[in-house]
Amino acid sequence: MPQVKEKYKLITGKDDASFCTRITQLLDDGYELYGSPAIAFNGEHMVVAQAVVKIRPQLV
Repeated sequence: MPQVKEKYKLITGKDDASFCTRITQLLDDGYELYGSPAIAFNGEHMVVAQAVVKIRPQLV
């Protein structure tokens, strides 16, 4: 069975290098940033969220 990849993902996590690495990997895999990131403080650390989308190439 082929692996299904989502067209939309909302990535969340602690605002650190690991989060940036996850987003960079998705960009390398063909996803594009969708909208602005969101950031909030949860009482311990900053938490960020970034939506990404994968748009199929359009045939001309």
